[in-house]
Amino acid sequence: MRKLISLLIRMCISAGILFFLLKRVEMNKIIDAVLHINKPILIQVFLLYLLIYFVGFLRWKMLLIGLGLNVSNFLIFRSFCIGYFANLFFPSTIGGDLIRGIDLGLRIHNPRRVAASIILDRISGYSALVCICLIAIIIGRQVITDMSVFLVVGVILAFLGGILAILFNKFFFSKCVKLLRFFGSIGQTLSNLHYEIYNFRNRRKIIIRNFVYSLVIQSILPLIFYLITLALGVNIRLIYFFILVPIVTAISALPFSVAGLGLREAGSMYFFTQVGMSGEVALTVSLLSFTIIFLLGLSGGAIYVFTFPYRRLQCNQTD
Repeated sequence: MRKLISLLIRMCISAGILFFLLKRVEMNKIIDAVLHINKPILIQVFLLYLLIYFVGFLRWKMLLIGLGLNVSNFLIFRSFCIGYFANLFFPSTIGGDLIRGIDLGLRIHNPRRVAASIILDRISGYSALVCICLIAIIIGRQVITDMSVFLVVGVILAFLGGILAILFNKFFFSKCVKLLRFFGSIGQTLSNLHYEIYNFRNRRKIIIRNFVYSLVIQSILPLIFYLITLALGVNIRLIYFFILVPIVTAISALPFSVAGLGLREAGSMYFFTQVGMSGEVALTVSLLSFTIIFLLGLSGGAIYVFTFPYRRLQCNQTD
């Protein structure tokens, strides 16, 4: 019951934010822009999202192998699909990660290492996001006049530094393990998971390759927003997208709305209107991006459901 109430609250937050944003723009301009959108460019955007999903699948598979898990591509892909589908209904990617982790972990009877792979997967992606943003700010620092950009980037960087210190620094690691032991069996489970992640620091080749994959993903996302803007007939300097899209992505990951809906649009409107984009265009770009994500997420759910008999057979064969 509490989960249902929590979901309803987040849905209300998303709806409330969107309602507030829509009241501040001219709907006729948004409708006109969508009706006259450049469809060939939109197809390119769709293909780039498919590329992101494919690279994301390879990134997770690499981590699973690095942790010593021999899992078929089929099972990894299906769990990957249900994770993206679940992201549509949870407050952030954490929900989708939890679902794909449970799905694959129960099938291969090693939930701890699967959980470790997902945490490492997210750390890799978040680190690349911060890296892309910092490089873009260094290159384009003269075009950013809004100090809130630097403030948000500072918070994101501090958060990443704290996470990396807890997971991979020997001093903080030992303190964390001692603290977790006070929580009994749950603490011991978390401590074991933490140990798996900490030991992974020695797999440097995999870490570097995985980070490169994450850089590819985080480089494509700003390009997608840029192409959608071009498809709407608006031309804004590309450097702005590499600075602002990672910030908007980080904001949309906050667990206060459903799938980041509302937060993503508010962030897009706030930051992109500071660099010359109209509120109508900023909101339309964000909503179109979410629409494609939504359709791909639904496709992932459909793939998962339609392959259920095969997944059951696979599971029985490994028991």
